[in-house]
Amino acid sequence: MTRFVKRTAVERIRHTVSLVPKGKVASYGQVADLAGLPGRARYVGYCLRNTPSSVSLPWHRIVRSDGKLAFPEHSDTARSQQTLLHAEGITVSNNRVSIGKYGWQPDLAALLHDIPY
Repeated sequence: MTRFVKRTAVERIRHTVSLVPKGKVASYGQVADLAGLPGRARYVGYCLRNTPSSVSLPWHRIVRSDGKLAFPEHSDTARSQQTLLHAEGITVSNNRVSIGKYGWQPDLAALLHDIPY
């Protein structure tokens, strides 16, 4: 029998972000919902922004619900995110990703076993 480990909201967000597979993206709101924090999309952004660099997270796979990157198009962070997404085969056009093509839809096994919130 597995034990349920109570996690903080920040830990749940980081865990959920870590599950987004290469070549896929998720929205801030989707991460919040899956982490058991509906309506807390901005909090997801806050947590990612304040994650220490020593913690390895695929932050670049998180975008706005319309597929747009959350950073100004010509900023260093947007360029970094575009480079990382491109390396995973994700096309970024006009600072936007196609959610229909690259959006992550976790399967039932992930929902039941990997995301226990």
